[in-house]
Amino acid sequence: MIGKKNKILILDDDRLICTILSTLVKKEGFEAVVAYEGEEALKMVRLNPPDLLLVDMMLPGIDGMEVMRQVKEMVPELPVVFITAHADARGAVNAIKAGAHDYLSKPFDNHEVIRVVHRALAEGDLKLKVRQLSSQISDLPLKEKMGPSDAVARLISEVNRVAESDFSVIIIGETGAGKEVVARAIHEASPRSQAPFIPVDCGAIPETLLESELFGHEKGAFTGAESRKAGKFEIAQGGTLFLDEISNMPLGSQVKLLRVLQEKKVYRVGGTSPLNVNVRLVVASNQDLHELALSGGFRRDLFYRLNEFTITIPPLRARKDDIPYLAKRFLDNANMELNKQVKGFSESALDILFSYNWPGNVRQLRSVIRRGVLLADDMITEKHLELKRVDVAGMAFTPKVRGTPWKSLSLKEILQQSISAVEREVLTEVLKTTGGNKAKAARLLQVDYKTIHEKVKKLGIINARDKNPKKPKAPKKPGLPIKKIGIQNKEGGIPGRALPASTGFG
Repeated sequence: MIGKKNKILILDDDRLICTILSTLVKKEGFEAVVAYEGEEALKMVRLNPPDLLLVDMMLPGIDGMEVMRQVKEMVPELPVVFITAHADARGAVNAIKAGAHDYLSKPFDNHEVIRVVHRALAEGDLKLKVRQLSSQISDLPLKEKMGPSDAVARLISEVNRVAESDFSVIIIGETGAGKEVVARAIHEASPRSQAPFIPVDCGAIPETLLESELFGHEKGAFTGAESRKAGKFEIAQGGTLFLDEISNMPLGSQVKLLRVLQEKKVYRVGGTSPLNVNVRLVVASNQDLHELALSGGFRRDLFYRLNEFTITIPPLRARKDDIPYLAKRFLDNANMELNKQVKGFSESALDILFSYNWPGNVRQLRSVIRRGVLLADDMITEKHLELKRVDVAGMAFTPKVRGTPWKSLSLKEILQQSISAVEREVLTEVLKTTGGNKAKAARLLQVDYKTIHEKVKKLGIINARDKNPKKPKAPKKPGLPIKKIGIQNKEGGIPGRALPASTGFG
């Protein structure tokens, strides 16, 4: 952090340049350490990471770009500033795209060097703060990360059930629903928790590089392979490898992945000697892998090998009980990150949070709250959220508070009543549409059948199929009355059972 004596590592094969830069940063009160070769600098970063790396682009052996790539794998938040002998705009742009903070051209302007150093240290300090905050969040139990709803409780039960085994796990869920959060929870609750958890986004890696990323490569295996590189299977040895959005993996790579899973061996690209691997595989997709396998979009043999246990994460719109909890947690985190003291949400803001459909799920909610904290001074209001109310097609309703329920109920209890009222009306209408078919209703609402069944029972909803059961057989003994089945009245209630004081709908 700025304020302490920051350590700056200077990597250049030109000893005069190292001396000049060391003198400059020491005059600013910083500590300077020097390396003349890439391997030497990497060893120093590994043993005692600096606060900033100044590195020459052109080095003997490992060049500056490769040094930065390996440094970022060890210390992702470490800022890197490149030194170049020529004002090579293309090289500088490529370096910044690859993750560098800035670059300096020789000959140096001393004031520019100091300005860039201060700015890079400030960026590194902010990234470290965010990383520490993320680390605190990642240490939370799954319930504290995702919320207190019944849906999350079922997820926790499934995670605990499979974690102790070594089963491969498929996690299905929409983008932003928390697939990696669940994958990490499986790892942390497993006997492999002390070994690495290595995530790989299959959709973010070009097809030509995916196999090198997973299996590694030997020096000279292809153009640009200037040194041997360990793959993710090697790095995850003894731990868990998480392949996110595996449905984006090319079919050719799927064949090789299947072979690795069957043989428990990998061959680096360009290599001939197998490496034994002991890795638990967890994969995720925002598409139904079974449907993809049946349609030819995913290899069936790989699907059957992976499908030892499947967990489905419901979207945020199907577990709105979690919204108040998550919104408060994201508010607290953003206050800490941005050094603000935003107190909470206005009534109109809460109304919007509940009515919105959240296509981006929890990830979108976090971004919206974070932006709201940035814009707000005291309370987050509707104008800070930049969201529009989304109504269910054909069902124009807006929860309203009638009377003065706060005299006897807390805000949480009032919100829960509104949620239950919305659920009751939505489920009643959808079940009318499907003729009482709960399985079809579950597909329309994008939740599992068990959720529909439990909510129908909990909310006391009687649908078309419940009202028209099969005719019971005549009793063997004459004179015994046949029990009558309750019929739902037109207002949605059941004879003999009082409706709630207010559903909140006009």
